[in-house]
Amino acid sequence: MPKKKKVKKTKKVKKIKKVKSLKVKTPLKIADKKNNIPGPDEKPEIKKIKKQPTEKRIYNLKDFVVYPKHGVGKITSIEKAKIGEIDIQFYKILVEKEKLTLTVPINQQSKLRPIASINQINKCVSILKTKPKIKRTMWSRRAQEYDQKINSGKIYELAEVVKDLNKNTDIIADQSYSERQLFEKAYERLKSEFEAVLKVSPEDVQKKMDKALGRTNISEGAE
Repeated sequence: MPKKKKVKKTKKVKKIKKVKSLKVKTPLKIADKKNNIPGPDEKPEIKKIKKQPTEKRIYNLKDFVVYPKHGVGKITSIEKAKIGEIDIQFYKILVEKEKLTLTVPINQQSKLRPIASINQINKCVSILKTKPKIKRTMWSRRAQEYDQKINSGKIYELAEVVKDLNKNTDIIADQSYSERQLFEKAYERLKSEFEAVLKVSPEDVQKKMDKALGRTNISEGAE
């Protein structure tokens, strides 16, 4: 019998495929579009900063204006000066009540405001007629709030201080010294603006304000 040929069993060699290593992007390398953070290959977006527009309002000679910390003033002149190589134009403003002359550059008009309109004056009169608000906080804190309102340059806030500190009396004992000082400061500031807007005498303005405050008897007694 013929001999059977031995068949050699070949081992199947498994080819192992090399697995490509995955590159994991770290959080720092990934562009964060939500927070506008660019990735490593992205150029950061450069945004141009827009310049704030300059104020176009121009006041004229002899115009009345209000400077918050000093009250009503009148423009007496518009002058020019050279500082370094820059030409600067500015207003000279006379605050008659304080015997003070202010120099305000034209490009800093945010510190000024025009005097009130007739409608605003009428609203102030309405505020003066209302009942004063009595706060229970410490006087030192209230005094600070009143002072801030006086120097804010806002006419309605000024009227509120006059109304709240009005005692309908001229008896000194009924008011503390600091209370009376604040009242007189606010009263005179408001009165000077009334005069500039209404173009009447200080006496007529005082009668109008005192009538709204219920101080008519005080005005008559002073006469």
